[in-house]
Amino acid sequence: MNLSDTIIPISEAKTHTARLINSVSESRCPVFITQNGRARVVVEDIQTYEETRETVAFLKIMVMGRQNVAAGEVRPVTVAFAGIRKRLAAVQKP
Repeated sequence: MNLSDTIIPISEAKTHTARLINSVSESRCPVFITQNGRARVVVEDIQTYEETRETVAFLKIMVMGRQNVAAGEVRPVTVAFAGIRKRLAAVQKP
């Protein structure tokens, strides 16, 4: 699909909403809707949206991890797991 096929004016989106939704859902390609000749919104299928959100969340976690390493806020895995085991043991006691 050409990029030019994925750019439509708002008037076409209004007139052919059901067809637009079906097309986006089937192709999983986003559609850019313009208003007064300028791009205003992007329509994408829910699966792609959820995957994108998941990816962004994962990337944020990676950045936070790198920041922690750079700041020296790390500890050996053996120490971290020992702390986890200690907390689990405390929770499991009646």
